[in-house]
Amino acid sequence: MKKYTYVPGSFVAAWLIWELIVRLGGFNEALLPTPYKVLLGFGELIGDGVLFKDVADSLVRFFIGYIISVVAGVFLGLILGWYKGIWNYINPIVQVIRPISPVAWLPFIVLFFGIGQAPAIVIIFIAAFFPVLLSTVSAIQNIDPVYIKVARNFGIKQPELLFKIVLPAVFPGIASGLHIALGTAWIFLVTGEMVGSQTGLGFLIIDMRNNLRNDLLMVAILTIGFVGLLLDWGVSLIEKWIYRRWGIEK
Repeated sequence: MKKYTYVPGSFVAAWLIWELIVRLGGFNEALLPTPYKVLLGFGELIGDGVLFKDVADSLVRFFIGYIISVVAGVFLGLILGWYKGIWNYINPIVQVIRPISPVAWLPFIVLFFGIGQAPAIVIIFIAAFFPVLLSTVSAIQNIDPVYIKVARNFGIKQPELLFKIVLPAVFPGIASGLHIALGTAWIFLVTGEMVGSQTGLGFLIIDMRNNLRNDLLMVAILTIGFVGLLLDWGVSLIEKWIYRRWGIEK
């Protein structure tokens, strides 16, 4: 993909800058590890099997919360965007709730769902739901009227009109919301795991910090970034597949 063309060169540049900061800044490597020490840390966590297990646990939580939020956000967005009266009625409530950090709901999430996997999944859902919902509503309300006229001329009625004509027509607008939701959900997944989980990348960060292993802490941080990059790339591939399936030029 074009946007990843310069990835190797940028990583080399970042490695060199990082090395210079540690060397020229005179930092203690126990506090700010060198890239080489972090690379050894990757080998240590991979060799122990810890890194793969934590990544796998985080991805399971992420996909459950993200997929549920996408399905719910698109479905409700289609309906609320289509029926503007209903959307105008509930929009003020949505705009009040939307800016609230998902972590702020954590005491109530724990109250209703308990400790363990559930809080992280619920936080992911909340983080991803609103970007998907709002992008879908906006796309529906700005759809080209030609699609509706043509569909009605062919006698296409609800719910086929909404899900077979309108949804493909507005999907490019929805796709931007899916990317925003993915990044937001991945960020808050780590936050959720820092609170109640005993596995996952968020827990790994807390564990390494408590053990004063800044090299392994940096391993966890970089892993979060790399996995996030791969997830965004994966969503882009799915997006392109949907474009081809629906015959959308992009």
